[in-house]
Amino acid sequence: MSIKPPLTDLPIKTADRGFYSGFSVDVTISSKLAVAGLVLWAVAFPEQAGAVLAGFNSFILSNFATWYVYVMAAFVIACLGLAFWPSAARLKLGEDHDEPEFSRFSWFSMMFGAGIGVGMLTWAVAEPIYHFNTNPDVIQGFASSKEMDNYLNAYKWSYLHWGFTAWSSYAIAGLGLGFFAYRRGLPLTIRSSLAPLFGERLSGPLGHVIDIVAVIATILGVAQMLGFGVEQFVSGMARIGIGDWLLNEQGTASSLGIIVAVLIIMGASTLSALSGVGKGIKWLSNLNMVLSTFLLGFFLIFGSTWFGLNALFGGFWTYVTALPEMIFTVYQSNGSETGDKLVGWQGGWTVFYWAWWVAFAPFVGLFLARISKGRTVREFVLGAAIAPAIMCFVWFSFAGGTAIDLELNGTANGAIFSVPDGDKIFAMTDLMLSPVLSWLMAVLIVVLLMTYLVTSADSAVLIVNTINAAGDEGPKARPHILFWGAALGLVVGALLLVGGLKAIQTAMVIGALPFSIVMVLMCIALFKAIYRDGLRERARRQAAE
Repeated sequence: MSIKPPLTDLPIKTADRGFYSGFSVDVTISSKLAVAGLVLWAVAFPEQAGAVLAGFNSFILSNFATWYVYVMAAFVIACLGLAFWPSAARLKLGEDHDEPEFSRFSWFSMMFGAGIGVGMLTWAVAEPIYHFNTNPDVIQGFASSKEMDNYLNAYKWSYLHWGFTAWSSYAIAGLGLGFFAYRRGLPLTIRSSLAPLFGERLSGPLGHVIDIVAVIATILGVAQMLGFGVEQFVSGMARIGIGDWLLNEQGTASSLGIIVAVLIIMGASTLSALSGVGKGIKWLSNLNMVLSTFLLGFFLIFGSTWFGLNALFGGFWTYVTALPEMIFTVYQSNGSETGDKLVGWQGGWTVFYWAWWVAFAPFVGLFLARISKGRTVREFVLGAAIAPAIMCFVWFSFAGGTAIDLELNGTANGAIFSVPDGDKIFAMTDLMLSPVLSWLMAVLIVVLLMTYLVTSADSAVLIVNTINAAGDEGPKARPHILFWGAALGLVVGALLLVGGLKAIQTAMVIGALPFSIVMVLMCIALFKAIYRDGLRERARRQAAE
């Protein structure tokens, strides 16, 4: 049987002179206009923007919860299938003779730092504490709020949101991009991952739309992460004595504090992006991995070690055994108070997280592909979907476990529960250490937070430019890096100032929906390509015989 050769050439028109030389004008200008329009709309008409975004957000959470739940479950199954499908697992993201560019330590550091690292400093404490208070098990009466019979449930739900499901979505995006870019020789851009489905049509308007959707989803997904980071960064600076002017009367970031934090973070991120992956991003990633290891070691040794170990192993077992049910469960209201609470909880947590990871996937997936050339599919899945998830479990167990233990034994007396999410880790270290040591720890956390924020933001700027440049991984024109650094800062600052984190969350959920469809198509295209490669190999062997 004759099988058509795979597509190995996907020309994308780029400008050959002028300001946009080397860039796809259709993708770049359209993306810039869309992002600029969002910023101007949010600043000029904040009430209208807030109302419209909230309306779209409610519609999506009400009507697409089932879609998000099943799509993310499919990504987990797809990753397991690729890792254990022999003809797929041994394939390299590249030619058979290609070797990895980065050491495993640098590879893992960049992967973790860009993908999710900054979230550890906010949610490793805040999320277990929240779920210790309420979660679907408490809502349904299976456990008691803030009691020992609920602490493993707190980890079960925390692990669901930060574990294998989240990283599987990143892995699918990274595999699709890496496979077609390095094994097929197609441009390293989102449209290339759909080549088996749409072929040469991706060179035209269809491909442009796919890349534009990816750029917008990336900007909004990273803006969501930076929004949380800015709030925590401001809290940290206030803690170490920079000034009370950073906070408002509610104890959250003031307008001036937001502006200062965005300028610092995005200024450093843009300088790092100008230096490229092999220098600034790599060095910062290695630095934040060292500082993270030190901070985690502190919680391991001086925190609630035994409680954390119980949370890690007990929570992991509870999570793994409940995972098949959790990833397929879609709560329904059925007109009952309990049903309404479950639907509200799932929309505010699980569905929101699934949208966040999808919005983050074009950025993280393309970045993972960029740093993973020469690795096998199995190695990539184990490195991108399993190892970082386990690191998240360790962080949540020992940082969050210490916080829960301090509340349970009465030491905290509500001091951790009562402060904003970004301030919880600082409140916890205040309880654990003397004033001087607590101040030093706050300084370390602020430095670590900044390295994580800078790593994620500068990686996003480079990835956006790679997509706009039709997959060109080489040096980008400095003005374009400066533009996207400024644009990302403006999106974060504008949405925080006019609507707080809620405005960023709403915009991100809306931006993620179209890209979730692209990701499903990426998954189908990847399986189709590997299957047809197997058929071609079998046909060659039969012809040789």
